[in-house]
Amino acid sequence: MLLLFCAGAAAQQKASRIVVIMADPPGSDPRVDALKQGLRELGYVDQKNLTIDYRYAEGKEDRLQKIVAEVVKSNVDIIVTDGTAVTRAAKSATKTIPIVMASDGDPVGNKFVDSLARPGGNITGLTNLLAGISGKRMEILKDTLPEVSRFGILYNPDNPASRTGLRETQTAAQSLSIQLQQLEVKEPSDYPIAFGAASKGRLGGVSVVSDSVMFAHRSGLLDLAVKHKIPTMHTQSLWVQSGAIMSYGAYFPELYRRAAYYVDKILKGAKPGDLPVEQPTKFELVVNLKTAKQLGLTIPPNVLARADKVLK
Repeated sequence: MLLLFCAGAAAQQKASRIVVIMADPPGSDPRVDALKQGLRELGYVDQKNLTIDYRYAEGKEDRLQKIVAEVVKSNVDIIVTDGTAVTRAAKSATKTIPIVMASDGDPVGNKFVDSLARPGGNITGLTNLLAGISGKRMEILKDTLPEVSRFGILYNPDNPASRTGLRETQTAAQSLSIQLQQLEVKEPSDYPIAFGAASKGRLGGVSVVSDSVMFAHRSGLLDLAVKHKIPTMHTQSLWVQSGAIMSYGAYFPELYRRAAYYVDKILKGAKPGDLPVEQPTKFELVVNLKTAKQLGLTIPPNVLARADKVLK
């Protein structure tokens, strides 16, 4: 009996621990739910054969740095990161603890991995191809507002993926004969200035190349969009669920569900640098008719016909 008890205690002590670091404030989140689902599908049950801790930076860069430092010092097997800011902080804090990116716009451009096929180092996971389809977002925004010739692009110049998104959008704007105004934001206090400039420039719409910190402060940004009556295009459907008029991009909860695959592989002995970064294969266009009505807009039938989801 004593031997059996000791063996059981040892097994419990060997339960792996992962920490999920989110840029958002704590609360109900379909991305977290999707990660949990993915882990359950692979046989992991929190507090039984796996311990999962969640840490939230609440959109604050200084808090993020503190959280990452604390996590690295703790006994953790894997860090799961939410977006570029979190992955950058984790990368600067450890070269040995495996890091799984649940989502990143440009892992190569951000210098998190050597290549998608051969990441190298201690980081792997998923890319949302945020930057690579920025031009497509501008095309859809133009189709939604065919009479508009002046648009804006709102982005963080400190984020390499956002700068790539800017270039992609500029190329699309040129082919569509669109006048494109750059709106730079580095922190939430820049949002009122950016939308003031958009209003002054009489922009008919703005494409938002968001990052994890911007997403954490999305309510303030969307309030300004409504205040200035400016339609905005976004990178993922969770923006639309929060009140944006439309989005085009990968379905982020699915990316987080797939992150569980990387957690499983690493816990079973795989090296992060040997696991190729996965790219999304499906993109969705989501439209919010309630917000469109609030802004006094009518979504053209050809755009609605292409939408994968329409929120009413």
